Order: sequence, then C-alpha cells, then structure tokens
Amino acid sequence: MGQQRSRRARKRTGLDRRHFLKSAAAGLAASTLPMLSEDGNAAQAQTAKLSFVHGVASGDPLRDRVILWTRVTVPGGGPVTVEYRIATDPGLQTLVQTGAAITDASRDHTVKIDAAGLEPGRTYYYRFNVGAVRSPVGRTRTLPVGNVQRLRLAVASCSSLAHGFFNAYARIAERADLDLVLHLGDYIYEYGNGDYGSARNYEPPHEILTLADYRTRHAQYKREPELQEMHRQHPIIAIWDDHEFANNAYKDGAENHQPDTEGDWATRVANALQAYYEWMPTRVPDANDLRRNWRNFSIGNLADLYMLEERVGARDEPIAAPVQLLPQAGLGVFTQTGAYTDPNRQLLGVTQEDWLINGLRGAPRNKWKLIGQGVMFAQLKVLGLPNATRLSQYLNVDQWDGYDPRRDRIFEALTGTAQHDPVDNVVVLTGDIHCSWAADLTPDPNKLLGPRFGGYNALTGEGSRAVEFVCTSVTSAGLDNLQALSPVIRANNPHFKYINLDQRGYMVLDITPERVSNEWWYVTTIDRRDRGQSFAIALENRRNENRLRRGSRSTPKANPPPLAP
Repeated sequence: MGQQRSRRARKRTGLDRRHFLKSAAAGLAASTLPMLSEDGNAAQAQTAKLSFVHGVASGDPLRDRVILWTRVTVPGGGPVTVEYRIATDPGLQTLVQTGAAITDASRDHTVKIDAAGLEPGRTYYYRFNVGAVRSPVGRTRTLPVGNVQRLRLAVASCSSLAHGFFNAYARIAERADLDLVLHLGDYIYEYGNGDYGSARNYEPPHEILTLADYRTRHAQYKREPELQEMHRQHPIIAIWDDHEFANNAYKDGAENHQPDTEGDWATRVANALQAYYEWMPTRVPDANDLRRNWRNFSIGNLADLYMLEERVGARDEPIAAPVQLLPQAGLGVFTQTGAYTDPNRQLLGVTQEDWLINGLRGAPRNKWKLIGQGVMFAQLKVLGLPNATRLSQYLNVDQWDGYDPRRDRIFEALTGTAQHDPVDNVVVLTGDIHCSWAADLTPDPNKLLGPRFGGYNALTGEGSRAVEFVCTSVTSAGLDNLQALSPVIRANNPHFKYINLDQRGYMVLDITPERVSNEWWYVTTIDRRDRGQSFAIALENRRNENRLRRGSRSTPKANPPPLAP
C-alpha cells in the first residue's frame, strides 16, 4: 500500500489501493525450508568478528513449543554451528533446554529452532551463541491450555520504512503483560528509494526482485532497533499481505509487477517466500507449497485464532472498476453486478475457505473465534452517485468487496443454515488500509432490519453477525488531512462505529470469557524516534452479542513476567 510511482507508466488492472488511500474522501527455487538439524558437525567459523546484529525473535507459539530465530553475520560466509539455550529466568540460570544447529549461506545464515517439550502458558528466556559470541537475550511464551481466563495481545501492520520510524513497535515492546503480538502483513515493503515515501532510504536502493534483494530488505528491517526490541520481548504470529511480494499481489501477478521488465512472477514469489521463511520466526505449514500459509492456534477454552492467506495462494486478479470517480487517481466505483457476482472468483480459495468455515462451525459456541487477515471484510460504500444503476456502490476492488460471493459464503456460515447452527463470537482482525476502523459485520448494512436475510439496525446493532477491528499502520501513509470526512463515510456505512483516517499506531486486544475489548493506541510522531503515545478509544464485543459497544481502557495484567534484560 502506498503512492503511485511517477517514474514508471503501467497499465492499470483495477483500483490501485495506494490511490484509493490518497484520494478516497523459475518456480520455487528452494521450495522446502526445514528446521535446522541439531545434529552434525560443521567447521567453526572464526568468531573474532562474528556477530548477531539482527537480534533474536520468536514466533508461532503452541502449547509445547515455539520457533526461536536469529541470524549470524559470519566473516567469510562459511558454515557455522550456533548453540542455543532456553531457561525460565532472565539470567538463564535455570536451563530447560540446550542444543545446536548448523547454518550457512544457503539459508542466509539464519537459524530457526522449533523448540519442543516446553510447558504450556509459560514464559521462557533464550539466547544463541557461537563460542564466546552471544546474542541478546530474548523472551517468549507458549500458549496456555485448559481454563484460560485472559489473553492480552498487540496487533500491528504496515511498516513502510520510507515513511518514518517504528515507534509503535517500541511501545508494544514495553508492554510486559502481553502474551503475544499479531502482525497482519506488510511487514516489509518492496519499493525502491523515492517510490513510496522519502523519509528514509532502502537497502537495496531499488525495487526488490531477486532472492538477494528480498534477503537484503529483510536484513535492513531486522536491524531497526524498535522492531528488534518487539521481537526480543514477545512471540509473534504473522501473516503476509501484498508488500512482502509486490503491491496488490494476486496468485498470477501484481499491480507492481511488470513481466516484460521484471521477469516471471512465480520466480519473484519464490524469491520472496524463501527470504520470508528464512527471516521470519514462522513455522512452515506446508514444505511442498510455501504459498499455503494459513494456520490456526488454540488458546485453551478461551479462543481459537485463524490466520488467513489472501494473496498468492488462490486470489484471482481484481476486476477493474467500470466507473472512474477520479480517473487521474485511479479511483473507481462499482456495483455488485456482472463479473463481480461470479461465484467462481476466489479470494481464499475453496480449500482454505472450507477449512475456515469447518473450523468456525466446529468450535464451541462460547469460545471466541479470532480471524487474522489482510484486507477489510466490512463493506465500504458510497451511496447515491449520479447515474448509479444501484444505490450501493463500492470503492475498493482489492478488499472483500471485490469478491462479494465468497464473502457471502462466510456470512452464510455465520448466520446459519438448515443444516448448521449459526456461529457466534467471531472477531475479525484486519490490517492493510493504514487507517483505524471498527464495524459490525452484516450481509447488507444498508438494508433495514426485517424478516429478510441481512437486515441490520444501526442503532442497536441487531442483525450483526460478527465484528471487525481494523488496525492502522505502524508508519504507512493513511488518509491524512481527511479525518473530517469520517462522518460522511459513516453516514454511507452505518455499520462502522469508529473511523480514524490519519493516525499511526497499533491495537491492544484484551480477551476474557465475557468480552473481547479492543483499544486503539496512537504514537505522537513517526518523523523521529519518540516515546509519545496516547489511548484513543476502546470498543468491545460481549459474549454472544456479535455487535460492538463502547468499552473502557483495560487494566494491564498484574505482576507480568519480567522483560528480557
């Protein structure tokens, strides 16, 4: 997501989300990336100049294991044996596990350990070393089991290094009471210098295409102190969106990919995926198909978390909007007619869609079902445009509005059928759009509540089947200076209960058996490193209500485990 580059002309294939934000007021070369073996011998590199400049990280926690990650800068680039240790105390005195792994240039000297045999719901501390050279100490946590009374996590997305500093990550790192962090995509951006944002320069300076390019960009991000600190203090569960590949990506291409000058799309995706799995503390769900990234996590009897893949696995190319509202900016509007009603056009793909629906239907009614995903699920409309064939016209073909028949299938599962009960207590968590939104989710928010399918009462929330919290960006540009238009947007879209178009930050999700409360926190600036932040608002979904209410700021957990030193 970003601003259109002026140095390259290209044919538009649909609504450019970067212009929407600005104007809307080959094959798999290394298709398997197994965890490194803890066995075997490798020649030890000289350690005099060896270092851990990219920090440590952990991710994809389960009840008995978690991924531990680091990267070793090795003079000469030869193989190296990296030792690790895990303890229950920050000083690493009470060890519970030690081991070693071999890494080399074939995986860019990254190390990933799937540390099994841990206790559920427990905080651990870990460190890597090569000889006497030690990494920073990291802190992680496994998922709890059984009767879980509270889960507390941060949510972030969209960190364009070219737009400023990652102060939101630093504020997340300071929160010792968090159980984990969800990252909803656009962890890196693919652009070159000046293509989208100019506050800071990228490495490499050009748009990234090759495996070396993607590795170098990930390496630059992992040197950011704020991002390093967030990873050091909290485990992360992450999905990708489009910029881990290229803007407005889909299975066969992207708006920001030109095959005539940038080569084969499948090769570029393979490069991006290899670097992603090397550099992120993410478990590989399917070594035979790295695009298949969806996975789920169980948090005792409190919640299930489903993380979706919405870009390179099955998504069909967006359809170009037939009506240009602002042609010079690429902003189009469309109605749910013609090709937009084709049920064969996919966003998740049938296999992932069935997996999600079966999981939702099979979960206990009172258990929270959290869905982490990339693009806005709620409808975003403008009503009553001149010469409109229908009153409800949509603005963004890249989000679920551009794939409405597939969204209807999700709504059918939530609403229930003759064969299946309704699904309650669903909370959708979304990134991508660089602004803050909160919505009741209903099949047609503009249809008054009545006996027909889809009715909705905007005053009471009756007719809503789930809720959605949309996270703003860490740095990426939103609808700055257009916040005054939010009442107009809400008038056209009565299911939105909160809109903030121009502030950067993160969310804090606080979950108990009785409610899911979401707080929006905004940093003071991204122009420099700064500690300032402010609480904006809290909205909550109470058990079995499936609609939003105004909430209050939650209380941090008492006596959390100490942060890593």
